[in-house]
Amino acid sequence: MLEIILDGLSLTIPDVIHVARVQAGELSIGLSKESQMAVRRASQAVERIIAENRIVYGINTGFGAFKNTIIPKEALQQLQVNIIRSHAAGMGPPLERDVVRAMMLVRANTLASGYSGARLKTIRLLLDMLERGVHPIVPRQGSLGASGDLAPLAHMALVMIGEGKAEVQGDVMPGAEALAKVGLQPLILAPKEGLALTNGTAFMVALGCLAVEEAENVTFVANVAGALSLEALHGTPVAFDPRIHAVRPHPYQIATAELLRHMLEGSGLVRLNISSDPQDAYSLRCIPQVHGACAEAVENVRRVLDIELNSVTDNPLIFFEEDGSPVAISGGNFHGEPLAMAYDHLGLAMTELGNISERRLNRMIDQASNGKLLPAFLTENGGLNSGFMLTQYTSAALASENKALCFPASADSIPTSANVEDHVSNGPISGRQARRILRNLERMLGIELMAAAQAIDFRKKKLGEDAPLGRGTAPVYELIREHIPFIETDVEMAPYMAKAAELVASGKVRRAAISALEL
Repeated sequence: MLEIILDGLSLTIPDVIHVARVQAGELSIGLSKESQMAVRRASQAVERIIAENRIVYGINTGFGAFKNTIIPKEALQQLQVNIIRSHAAGMGPPLERDVVRAMMLVRANTLASGYSGARLKTIRLLLDMLERGVHPIVPRQGSLGASGDLAPLAHMALVMIGEGKAEVQGDVMPGAEALAKVGLQPLILAPKEGLALTNGTAFMVALGCLAVEEAENVTFVANVAGALSLEALHGTPVAFDPRIHAVRPHPYQIATAELLRHMLEGSGLVRLNISSDPQDAYSLRCIPQVHGACAEAVENVRRVLDIELNSVTDNPLIFFEEDGSPVAISGGNFHGEPLAMAYDHLGLAMTELGNISERRLNRMIDQASNGKLLPAFLTENGGLNSGFMLTQYTSAALASENKALCFPASADSIPTSANVEDHVSNGPISGRQARRILRNLERMLGIELMAAAQAIDFRKKKLGEDAPLGRGTAPVYELIREHIPFIETDVEMAPYMAKAAELVASGKVRRAAISALEL
């Protein structure tokens, strides 16, 4: 049983990922005592604002361009229902279950900080839905990431009021039916709650938490693939000498060079005598510089998310004066620019990892690039057999697709709400693009690993079976060979390529190397 206590201050990326992937019945989520007190105080403040007939945006006014429209007291509950219904305007295929679960948790944590004015019972319903496996059907398109993730969060909140659709135990059904199936009842919204549920960056954060874990995995695997390709191409580890990197002390460059040295320890396939061939092509020699810069981009996303996870991102926010009187202040914490720019950078970094991977693959199949070290296209009887020729086509196609996907979405903005909301971040687009790039990169690295294993088998035929691989590359080579054989004659390559990609995406390649290196 996974137990998590929310307080709006200490949620972590691992917490989000665990909740996103845990099964119903295996999770318990509560609120800290401090959080419960803060939530009660803020919701009571909303009640006081209404009782005192104070005009506050979103509590007793319309939304967006309707900010100056005053709503009478008797219509305040309907106002909150209306924002959820009208803003549930997403389109496209539904989000994956883990994204929806992550979004629900992040939204609950923001409300738990006690600045939004939502009641305890409202937060509790979100947590109960997570515990019991009620997953709103949320279209993936429609959020601009500026006034929060309005459309995705509205689809989430729709189920909370017994509308919309949700998935429970694999079946999709109307929201009220989904709640009833697990013993829950729809919520009757209080003033401010419709706005509090829909106004924030929870969808963007959910995408980022999943993306950063995926990016850390593939960044490590890229180093493994680079090391294995270096062995396949009789490359030299001289370029990873710590003295080189100490005089250009970017920390992730230094760390990458160190990791490569450890992985290649004991290898009999590398070139140590460099008198006749002093240096390799950039795709091998510059792995620390390129991969290190990409790893730094991933770490920057993690840093941004660590802050955003425990930030209050809706509007207006409830604060208290020294005498205890509540004050609602309008601002722009819902704007996703910090996330959008970080995700755009992440997409660019992952695209670069794919670009350099494809170049290493090309060197292995092209005799003109590898000095006829390996047979053309890694196959015997070339001509009759095409071998790995088309694997490079596919890798090149994925690289080109990634180049299109890494156009920075945050560089674009279209005004909305009659020009009141006149600048948007497009953070959800940045996040979705980054994850699409990651899927392509997993496939590209799988292809490189598969080709490197094929190339190493050819080298072993020349050098003898006793030519050892490196400390970190040997178990990865063995893992590949457990699932993908040496390709002697032309076969359908797609199933093997898919399997190689699965070994990357599942973390098996990373775990194999880490276990051997005892990291």
